[in-house]
Amino acid sequence: MSDSFFALLIGLMVGGATLLAFHSISTLKGEVPDEDREYMDPLPPMLNMVWPLIIFIEFHLTYRFPPDWLERTHKRLQETGVGYLMSAEQFYAVRVFAAIVTPLVGGILLAAVDSLDFLLILLLALGGFFFPLIWLGDVRAKRRKDVLKALPVYLDFITMAVEAGLNLNGALNQAMDKGPPGPLRNEFYMVVRDLRAGVPRADALRRMEKRLDMEEITSFVGSVIQAEKMGARLGTALRVQSIQRRTERFQRAEKLAMEAPVKLILPLIVFIFPVTFIVLAFPIAMKFMLEGML
Repeated sequence: MSDSFFALLIGLMVGGATLLAFHSISTLKGEVPDEDREYMDPLPPMLNMVWPLIIFIEFHLTYRFPPDWLERTHKRLQETGVGYLMSAEQFYAVRVFAAIVTPLVGGILLAAVDSLDFLLILLLALGGFFFPLIWLGDVRAKRRKDVLKALPVYLDFITMAVEAGLNLNGALNQAMDKGPPGPLRNEFYMVVRDLRAGVPRADALRRMEKRLDMEEITSFVGSVIQAEKMGARLGTALRVQSIQRRTERFQRAEKLAMEAPVKLILPLIVFIFPVTFIVLAFPIAMKFMLEGML
């Protein structure tokens, strides 16, 4: 009788704790305000599925992180273009979410094969927490590559438009209409939007320079601002920039072409040469075996 009573009591306590947990979560979820994403980029499908949990973690945890952490992360997000997708607080929420989900999923898989290990679960949690940083670095490298690839084309369009008689604002609009899509086009759109909002041209260009944080963009912005201050012809300055960027692009292509033979050495040694030796040595070995020499 006493055992049944204690079992019933434990069941009631567990049920009450579960109901209390659900009630607390519902209350905390109700405190989370609705997010306005009107001026933000659309979320990827996988991230969109878990975004309510990300907002929940952001509101109740990551917005309390130190301001200098958030400021550094905000700068990195702006440099990669992810700042149009999420804020610094939301990025930390994604990292926390990944640190929770990764060991849970890994623990289930490890338990299914009877290989559950606390150290491995801890490593999975650390990997989940730092994986968004690795992804952010890859996004930044790809963004930088796309900007360098498109910059000579945009400079050509801007130069031709300025030499045809348009001002810089009109030249930027023409370049965005004719130029290829990509991150550089988005950055020029931000510049045009700032100019329409009344921001001085130098400040709008400096903002783009700060967002991209690239030497080529710094040189372009400095040339435009210097030409306006000195009263020099803007078309001439832009033409010099265009020629220089195109020359640098050709030099980068030459460098990659010269690096290709060096990068091929390892695959040749590991994969190609052994197979070639096997193909050549097989008939010789078979001949020796048939003649009884092996």
